[in-house]
Amino acid sequence: MSSSAIRRDLIVDRLIGHARSRPSAPALYARVKGGGGDEFVPLTFAEYEQRARAFAAACIDLGMPVGGAVGIVADSRVEWVLAAIGAQMAGGMTVGIYQTSTAEQTAYILRHSEAWVAVLENLQQWQKLQPQLATLPQLRRVVMMDGYAALSAEDLALTAASGGKLLQPWDQFLSSGTASLPTVAERIENLQPDQIASLIYTSGTTGTPKGVILTHHNLAWTAACALQIHHADEKDVVVSYLPMSHIAEQLFSLYLTITSGARVYFSGGIERIKETLLAARPTLFLAVPRVWEKFQAGVVTKLQQASPLQRRVIAWARDVGTRSGRYRLDSGKPFGLLVLEEKLAQKLFFTKLKTALGLERVRVAITGSAAIRKDVLDFFLSLQLPIYEVYGLSESSGPLTCNAAKPGHTRLGTVGRPLPGTTLKLAEDGEVLFQGPNVCAGYFKNPEATAQAIKDGWLYTGDVGEIDSDGFLRITDRKKDLFKTSGGKYVAPQLLEGQLRSIPLIAQAVIIGESRKYLTALLTLEPERALAFARESGLSEDLDALAQEPKVLALIQEHVDRLNKTLARFETIKRITLLGRDFTVANDEMTPSQKLKRKVIYTRYATQIDAMYPEADSAQEG
Repeated sequence: MSSSAIRRDLIVDRLIGHARSRPSAPALYARVKGGGGDEFVPLTFAEYEQRARAFAAACIDLGMPVGGAVGIVADSRVEWVLAAIGAQMAGGMTVGIYQTSTAEQTAYILRHSEAWVAVLENLQQWQKLQPQLATLPQLRRVVMMDGYAALSAEDLALTAASGGKLLQPWDQFLSSGTASLPTVAERIENLQPDQIASLIYTSGTTGTPKGVILTHHNLAWTAACALQIHHADEKDVVVSYLPMSHIAEQLFSLYLTITSGARVYFSGGIERIKETLLAARPTLFLAVPRVWEKFQAGVVTKLQQASPLQRRVIAWARDVGTRSGRYRLDSGKPFGLLVLEEKLAQKLFFTKLKTALGLERVRVAITGSAAIRKDVLDFFLSLQLPIYEVYGLSESSGPLTCNAAKPGHTRLGTVGRPLPGTTLKLAEDGEVLFQGPNVCAGYFKNPEATAQAIKDGWLYTGDVGEIDSDGFLRITDRKKDLFKTSGGKYVAPQLLEGQLRSIPLIAQAVIIGESRKYLTALLTLEPERALAFARESGLSEDLDALAQEPKVLALIQEHVDRLNKTLARFETIKRITLLGRDFTVANDEMTPSQKLKRKVIYTRYATQIDAMYPEADSAQEG
């Protein structure tokens, strides 16, 4: 679609609109260290716009042309969104880079995007980038949010050799481009809907990361659609704590909040999410499945410490929560005796629990990025906190389908229906195909990959799914994750892994079996539940020791045996290996979006995997 055919309504325009109509309204809350501990300091919409323009002016002052890129390597924080919007105001592209990326990965993305400016969070990121500078001749400036004062003499000498222009602290960079502010206004005026606004680099579970091209129109349309579905407005409060380089967090905490005028509290990373929730008391909350699972494990552990009388009250309240929750999802508000039960349950249990978690004001709780277990959805429904599952990709500017907080528009265990104005269908092999205004413009400098992913206007997602009679989509697996046993049977590992993760004490599961005679599984312990079980049973509280404890292994094996009775013979899990620690992003076993890096895990645990396939079992059939 040509830019002239699209009505101009860009994210940048929406920010400017708020800055004009609500200049003193708080927009962003930055975490800062105060005398009595961390506190949150607000930035108004007027200040938001002014500082984003200042960043844009500094980029232009460097000579950055329209279409130039700004790479951002930082946690979710105020400076991240200022740099992102500033880059777009300058007519350029936002390029988020995960902090966990290696030096080589960071340099590759900066080089591939031809970034003019790299914005780094701290000294650690500079130390990672500095040896790669020789491979980045196009890079004009490195801007440091924190840590400039701690630079070494060698770093300062490098800066001096470049005329004092290579390294700059954040505040100094923002004040450096005052003379170019008129040019910023011109570039904003000349922005076109089909211009590139953001490059989202895939996390690279396989091969080299690809830069997904998202236009201004892609982002503006999708954010407006999300606002319509979730009825977000300026009274809403959001907590940002997931990596902003991921499209889900970027759309939710940046583009949706600008569109709605909502306030955003920046946690500064997932490690401080609990205290941020207590400070912000959000109304909209996005979490990946692993976060919801950790919340569930923590709540279950606390509830197990209640007295027998309290447990009976909790069980009654959760039953009420489940019944009233299902009624609200299916039909609307409950009535009659259930209304009275609900009010009493709220007073005795729900309000206290959700207040302790900082979730008492949440009206829409969302999950995405990976599959979530049905038991987790049922658990939070029983707490009167329904979770609405969303499915999407970087290539779709975020959401493709969603469940919505409206009677009849949610079906637990599915990822919802397609967004309004979009079309969904299944290919003959079950692959999910999608068409709509949120489909990306392709991959940056990669026409071959673009041609493979987008055919005749349809986005080929790479996911396999099922659509029920009411139009709700259920994702069954990643097409590339499907494998065949030596007996010729196709296995969808994600389905089995989800069922294994529902076992008490289990956090993660990886199914093994490609070209093998039978299936096995690597399982990890859920720390909070496992340690609680250890204390109750008088066992060692060392997780590695617990993973070898016969009592623990026997309990888990009982659940696996029970699961096996519900499966086809070729799907049954013949052996398990229990690990004392979880798979993590820090250990390069998961992507920043919490997806398993299967090849890494297969290689790292090859000894344990091979031990589950002894020669004595070579004749055993799956």
